[in-house]
Amino acid sequence: MNDISETIREIDALFHPESIAIVGVPRGLKAGRLFLMALQDQEFSGRIYPINPHIKEIDGLEVYPDIASIPGNVDFAIILVPSRHTLSVVEACVKKGVKGAVLFTSGYGETGEKGLQLQQEIVRVARSGGMRLIGPNGMGLYAPASGLSFFPELSRQAGNVALVSHSGSLSNILGRMASGKGLYFSKAVSIGNECDLSCPDFINYFAQDTSVGVIGAYIEGIKDGPAFFSAMRNASLSKPVIIWKMGLTREGARAAASHTGALAGSAEIWSAVARQAGVLSVTGFEAFLDALMAFSLLPGNVGRRMAIISGPGGLAVSAAEACSAAGLGMANLAPDTKAELAELMPPTGTSTANPIDVGLTASLDVDIYIETARRTAMDPGVDALVVIGIGLDDETNEKYTSGILEVQKASCKPFIMVGIPGFGADVISRFCNAGVPFFDSAERAMQTYAMVCRHQEWRRRKGVSDTPGANHSGAM
Repeated sequence: MNDISETIREIDALFHPESIAIVGVPRGLKAGRLFLMALQDQEFSGRIYPINPHIKEIDGLEVYPDIASIPGNVDFAIILVPSRHTLSVVEACVKKGVKGAVLFTSGYGETGEKGLQLQQEIVRVARSGGMRLIGPNGMGLYAPASGLSFFPELSRQAGNVALVSHSGSLSNILGRMASGKGLYFSKAVSIGNECDLSCPDFINYFAQDTSVGVIGAYIEGIKDGPAFFSAMRNASLSKPVIIWKMGLTREGARAAASHTGALAGSAEIWSAVARQAGVLSVTGFEAFLDALMAFSLLPGNVGRRMAIISGPGGLAVSAAEACSAAGLGMANLAPDTKAELAELMPPTGTSTANPIDVGLTASLDVDIYIETARRTAMDPGVDALVVIGIGLDDETNEKYTSGILEVQKASCKPFIMVGIPGFGADVISRFCNAGVPFFDSAERAMQTYAMVCRHQEWRRRKGVSDTPGANHSGAM
């Protein structure tokens, strides 16, 4: 336990550096240059020390020939040099008192025995000097509150999501698109080959971090099964842990091994381990993003009695079927609710039964959508509303969005928005950033909402209170 506590303290220091050295920053616009651009774009408030013996200045910053020549302290280093030069750089970092570094390049344990021996020696030297390593083949750290970033143009707004990923490109993709889904990161780490600091280390850290409400992980392989299971189980008791595990097929395992040198396992074993640990296992990028969005935005005590409101009749039927398939229930609307709905809607092409079909006219007269949602949300037999629809032009979209958000806020009930294919893509970000999740299909919406229900019910059986950190934005 003392070792875990010490590792947590070491990781926390890496997320709060006052000075960063970028070793091997290139002259031109190459991959390594992005790290400097990212820190400047994030407005990192500490000192940045670019290192390259062949240039004197870059982007207005003095460039130093090596670590030793830097006049001040260096807390963290981003090491961009090829693997054959890394050992000498790490030795220099240890002498300088650097607390941690990310190794960006590949060419280590994933390449074979020679690369593994180099990797082990680098770790030995670093640890002998109290220095921790992220990578190799990793992007490092992103933390808006600290001004850290591994790619330019990531959001500067801090949120409640933490991410640990074996894939640097996936970390970048999520970082760039997450804000459109109302997702904002407290911290993220691209860990690469895990030569030193590992996925369990960061999960343990995120579990105790009060700024984190939801943990997401993209995992290609597991090096220490007991440590990984213990970290997942402990973290899941304090906050949702959503894991996209790769390498569960022969082809996936082969790709993971060539990517980060990871060892994989069978789908059956992983499924059993995930259930026992209480983590949420998902498959595919869309499911991963949906789950992060739902657990981040939805409140901590949701129910299964769903009311569906839709303009297109076919989508209403498919949503009802998706509701049943996901193990959710259709709410029984009170007679008074049905009577009030009948007064709102046109007499033909509509239905006051659940699913509620407001008809085609509602896309032109969005007041029908808004008032139907208002009166349905007032029904005590309804736990959550699924609203499928959109306006047909900018004016009706604006009225639709504002009206639905007003109703949701007044009702204090979860709303799940579903779009109509081909319409209204511009409203997604507005709903999500107001704390209302928006899905591309009713099937994805129901599956994800049901996952939230199951996890909260599991937590209650374990005697744990409502999910802390959920709906961190305070929008609902």
